[in-house]
Amino acid sequence: MAFMDRLRALDPGVVALTAVILAFGLAMLMSATGPIAVQRTGDSLFYVKRQLLSGVLPGLFGFFTLALIDYRRWRPFAFFSLVASILLLLLVYIPGVGFELGGAHSWVSLGGFTFQPSELVKLTFLVYVAAWLAVREREDVRSFERGFIPFFGAVGLIALMLILQPDTGTMSVIVGTALVLYLVSGAPLHWFAGVCVLGLTGLYLLIKSSPYRTARYMTFLHPELDPKGIGYHINQALLAIGSGGIWGVGFGHSRQKYLYLPEVESDSIIAVIGEEMGWITIVVLLSLYVALVLHAFRIGRAARDPFGMYLAVGIGAWMGIQVVLNIGSMTGLLPMTGVTLPLISHGGSSLAVSLTALGLLAGIPQHAGARPSTL
Repeated sequence: MAFMDRLRALDPGVVALTAVILAFGLAMLMSATGPIAVQRTGDSLFYVKRQLLSGVLPGLFGFFTLALIDYRRWRPFAFFSLVASILLLLLVYIPGVGFELGGAHSWVSLGGFTFQPSELVKLTFLVYVAAWLAVREREDVRSFERGFIPFFGAVGLIALMLILQPDTGTMSVIVGTALVLYLVSGAPLHWFAGVCVLGLTGLYLLIKSSPYRTARYMTFLHPELDPKGIGYHINQALLAIGSGGIWGVGFGHSRQKYLYLPEVESDSIIAVIGEEMGWITIVVLLSLYVALVLHAFRIGRAARDPFGMYLAVGIGAWMGIQVVLNIGSMTGLLPMTGVTLPLISHGGSSLAVSLTALGLLAGIPQHAGARPSTL
């Protein structure tokens, strides 16, 4: 198949939805980050330019590379994907390579290039989980010794390494995605429920063991208790969204982005969207995300092999969970987690990996059922 024919064979739904959300995200990033970019760098387009260079360009390269390569070619590298996931999370502890940012040891710098390894682990660990489940019969998945213990041993190891950084938000996305795939694989519901209870218990112990997490949880329950301290972020976000009303104050006319709302370029960008474009735009944006997630599930259902099915469902679950965590935390429905809004928030690592994963998703339909190609 010719190169252009292979491009035209990419799933049009994934391509269209990704392009629309990405274009909207760049426009909103330009609006949201103007004041803070001028204050920090003197260039109102600084964050947009960096998003293009460190996120969009490598992300589009990853998108088309993984879309055009037969996804089944990644299956033999499943164990390497697990090893790579562990090594990536260990990088942050190497002196001179890993460094602390925002109170978390989640970043590395190699050759002047800075990235967040945990973002890449979302994809590498998904490949491992999808391949691991694909080669197991339903009886193996339902077996405590052959299914439950090895599966949650791997998931628990990755979760522990992320907790130690700490990066609770990314941990929630990765563990949540793995649990969705485990449930889809036919695992007993009582095991799934038991793991959820254990997870909630562990989360409670994490909250109780950390004064900062305890304060965040109390702010979630009572955001009015400390509006000038730990509750400042959520209160400003709610103020921004509330002041936008249904139709918004107009593109570019946000007041909260003028150094009142923290992290307007990343976690809080949905609050600026709500203020400028109104609830109607948030609803439309959520509809686009829902369409993307459901389309991923349809691709998974239509895939002719288990590996493709688990990859597609996993990517859909990943995007859906991350959207829920971001918007839920910025609207007071969930505790603050610090995850980005896919394809919209500033962050080169997050955007590049998300685009790469969506490219993998877009290529599944054209390769499913065909003779495996070579790398």
